[in-house]
Amino acid sequence: MSNEAIRQQLLERRQQLAVRADKTERDASHRDEPLSSDFAEQAVERENDEVLSAISLEARHEITLIDKALRRIDAGQYGVCEHCGENIDERRLQAVPYAELCIQCASKADQL
Repeated sequence: MSNEAIRQQLLERRQQLAVRADKTERDASHRDEPLSSDFAEQAVERENDEVLSAISLEARHEITLIDKALRRIDAGQYGVCEHCGENIDERRLQAVPYAELCIQCASKADQL
Protein backbone atom coordinates (compact mmCIF):
# COMPACT_ATOMS: atom_id res chain seq x y z
CA MET A 1 0.00 0.00 0.00
CA SER A 2 1.36 3.41 -0.92
CA ASN A 3 2.13 6.07 1.65
CA GLU A 4 -0.61 8.25 0.15
CA ALA A 5 -3.18 5.47 0.62
CA ILE A 6 -1.96 4.97 4.18
CA ARG A 7 -2.17 8.73 4.80
CA GLN A 8 -5.78 8.74 3.56
CA GLN A 9 -6.66 5.75 5.75
CA LEU A 10 -5.09 7.44 8.79
CA LEU A 11 -6.88 10.73 8.10
CA GLU A 12 -10.23 8.97 7.79
CA ARG A 13 -9.66 7.08 11.05
CA ARG A 14 -8.57 10.32 12.72
CA GLN A 15 -11.80 12.02 11.65
CA GLN A 16 -13.91 9.13 12.97
CA LEU A 17 -12.09 9.26 16.30
CA ALA A 18 -12.44 13.03 16.58
CA VAL A 19 -16.20 12.75 16.06
CA ARG A 20 -16.40 9.95 18.65
CA ALA A 21 -14.32 11.87 21.19
CA ASP A 22 -16.36 15.05 20.76
CA LYS A 23 -19.66 13.19 21.09
CA THR A 24 -18.62 11.24 24.18
CA GLU A 25 -17.25 14.41 25.80
CA ARG A 26 -20.53 16.22 25.11
CA ASP A 27 -22.55 13.31 26.48
CA ALA A 28 -20.38 12.96 29.58
CA SER A 29 -20.58 16.68 30.34
CA HIS A 30 -24.35 16.77 29.77
CA ARG A 31 -24.04 19.81 27.52
CA ASP A 32 -26.89 18.64 25.32
CA GLU A 33 -29.04 16.99 27.96
CA PRO A 34 -29.09 17.70 31.72
CA LEU A 35 -28.86 15.05 34.39
CA SER A 36 -32.07 13.36 35.43
CA SER A 37 -33.90 14.83 38.40
CA ASP A 38 -34.17 11.31 39.91
CA PHE A 39 -31.25 10.67 42.31
CA ALA A 40 -30.98 6.94 41.51
CA GLU A 41 -30.97 7.69 37.80
CA GLN A 42 -28.30 10.37 38.35
CA ALA A 43 -26.05 7.75 39.97
CA VAL A 44 -26.37 5.53 36.91
CA GLU A 45 -25.73 8.49 34.59
CA ARG A 46 -22.57 9.40 36.52
CA GLU A 47 -21.27 5.84 36.16
CA ASN A 48 -21.95 6.07 32.44
CA ASP A 49 -20.10 9.40 32.37
CA GLU A 50 -16.95 7.64 33.60
CA VAL A 51 -17.20 5.11 30.77
CA LEU A 52 -17.80 7.87 28.22
CA SER A 53 -14.79 9.79 29.53
CA ALA A 54 -12.61 6.69 29.18
CA ILE A 55 -13.81 6.18 25.60
CA SER A 56 -13.03 9.81 24.79
CA LEU A 57 -9.58 9.58 26.38
CA GLU A 58 -8.76 6.44 24.39
CA ALA A 59 -9.92 8.10 21.15
CA ARG A 60 -7.75 11.16 21.86
CA HIS A 61 -4.78 8.87 22.56
CA GLU A 62 -5.25 7.09 19.22
CA ILE A 63 -5.49 10.48 17.48
CA THR A 64 -2.09 11.36 18.98
CA LEU A 65 -0.63 8.11 17.62
CA ILE A 66 -2.12 8.80 14.19
CA ASP A 67 -0.67 12.32 14.19
CA LYS A 68 2.76 10.87 14.95
CA ALA A 69 2.37 8.36 12.09
CA LEU A 70 1.43 11.18 9.71
CA ARG A 71 4.58 13.07 10.73
CA ARG A 72 6.64 9.90 10.11
CA ILE A 73 5.12 9.66 6.62
CA ASP A 74 6.08 13.30 5.95
CA ALA A 75 9.61 12.65 7.20
CA GLY A 76 10.00 9.47 5.13
CA GLN A 77 10.30 7.37 8.27
CA TYR A 78 6.95 5.57 8.15
CA GLY A 79 7.30 1.82 8.54
CA VAL A 80 10.70 2.03 10.23
CA CYS A 81 11.00 0.79 13.82
CA GLU A 82 11.82 3.69 16.11
CA HIS A 83 13.88 1.42 18.37
CA CYS A 84 15.98 -0.81 16.13
CA GLY A 85 15.66 0.96 12.77
CA GLU A 86 14.48 -2.15 10.91
CA ASN A 87 11.44 -2.11 8.65
CA ILE A 88 8.14 -2.88 10.35
CA ASP A 89 6.41 -5.86 8.73
CA GLU A 90 3.65 -4.76 6.36
CA ARG A 91 1.16 -7.12 8.05
CA ARG A 92 1.75 -5.31 11.35
CA LEU A 93 1.25 -1.93 9.67
CA GLN A 94 -1.99 -3.18 8.12
CA ALA A 95 -3.23 -4.23 11.56
CA VAL A 96 -1.85 -1.18 13.40
CA PRO A 97 -1.14 1.53 10.82
CA TYR A 98 0.36 3.85 13.45
CA ALA A 99 2.77 1.23 14.82
CA GLU A 100 6.07 2.76 15.89
CA LEU A 101 7.89 -0.48 16.69
CA CYS A 102 8.48 -3.74 14.87
CA ILE A 103 6.88 -6.79 16.44
CA GLN A 104 10.12 -7.89 18.09
CA CYS A 105 10.75 -4.53 19.75
CA ALA A 106 7.07 -4.20 20.70
CA SER A 107 7.19 -7.64 22.34
CA LYS A 108 10.29 -6.68 24.30
CA ALA A 109 8.68 -3.41 25.40
CA ASP A 110 5.58 -5.26 26.61
CA GLN A 111 7.73 -7.49 28.80
CA LEU A 112 9.22 -4.54 30.67
